Amino acid sequence: MSGPLSGVRVLDIATFVAAPFCGTLLAEFGAEVIKIEQPQGGDSLRQFGTRTECGDSLVWLSEARNKKSATLDLRTPEGAQLFRDLVGKSAVVLENFRPGTMEKWGLGYESLAQINPKLVMLRVSAYGQTGPLKDKPGFARIAHAFSGLAYLSGEPGGIPVVPGSTSLADYMSGLFGAVGVLVALRHAERTGEGQVVDIGLYESVFRVLDELAPAYARSGFQRERMGADTVNIVPHSHYQTRDGAWVALACSNDRMWQRLTKAMNCPELGVDPRYALLKSRDEHRLQVNNLVATWVASLDTQQVLEACERCEAPCSKLLSIADIFDNPQYAARGNLARLDDPRVGPLVLPAPVPRLSRTPPQLHTAGPALGESNDEVFGGLLELSQASRDELKHRGVI
Repeated sequence: MSGPLSGVRVLDIATFVAAPFCGTLLAEFGAEVIKIEQPQGGDSLRQFGTRTECGDSLVWLSEARNKKSATLDLRTPEGAQLFRDLVGKSAVVLENFRPGTMEKWGLGYESLAQINPKLVMLRVSAYGQTGPLKDKPGFARIAHAFSGLAYLSGEPGGIPVVPGSTSLADYMSGLFGAVGVLVALRHAERTGEGQVVDIGLYESVFRVLDELAPAYARSGFQRERMGADTVNIVPHSHYQTRDGAWVALACSNDRMWQRLTKAMNCPELGVDPRYALLKSRDEHRLQVNNLVATWVASLDTQQVLEACERCEAPCSKLLSIADIFDNPQYAARGNLARLDDPRVGPLVLPAPVPRLSRTPPQLHTAGPALGESNDEVFGGLLELSQASRDELKHRGVI
């Protein structure tokens, strides 16, 4: 593959989404990512989500994009040695086993760094590599709970709900992991020293909860569930239109409020002492939301959008996936990438981001078949003979 990360070889021995998503991002920019899977069954992500006629899920086809697949049982002495051989020819290892698992197999970072001192290892686990909870299992849903996000998600006094996607913490941890890996690669390039990138699933979510921590530390304020509303800011919520759709309005400052009041044909509300300033609007939250909700409910969705556009007030319809497929902005930006996969035929996948002006990301292949690159990896890269590969396969090592 071409791209700015061409020449960077990554061994992805992780499962599901969190650490593997880091590999996906690196692969989109040209890294060679070899997905190492168990010979029997492979990564559980292959069965997670909607199954396709090839036996693998749509999630796998989307999130294992641009990767090679090789099978290897790291729990066997032969498998562990083959992995060490691959580490000597690679720059990055991605793993998300419980802390101590790699060490139990004799494949901890200290051991691997003796083979490759410049090695960068991303380690994603439920609670990180240290602390009293480090040995406990966990998935993204648990991370949402532990980070404080799930507590905030839902209507006031109601049942806490899933914040959009049960895999959000996985994707965010993979994204933070990619930043960490790239920083560590830059350091290794300059100094010859590799290092560990250590992420707890909950940490990536906790990091983006804006002022939750400083507000509590400063004044003891504990934010509760607010539904679609936003703390300290109003109107900044979702409102239902006359034809039953929902729109999002975001008035993050007084200037945006004044624009919205013009769109509402009530410019006097923009200078009304009760509503003119952010603080006073927050003190009159119920009244402000009622004013906006009444206006939105009096119009069809398109009328609301057009009125806000005329006055440059930020507004969007809450788009379903059907809306997204028909949306001209998504089309203009190429956000829906089309790919012809030899195993399942035409696919539409979320396009890679971010876009770079000189070295844009690329989407070459969907998630691979299990072990489809075994000959390339073990025969080509490690130069094992066909007879040796056949013997290892017979014994379940590869």
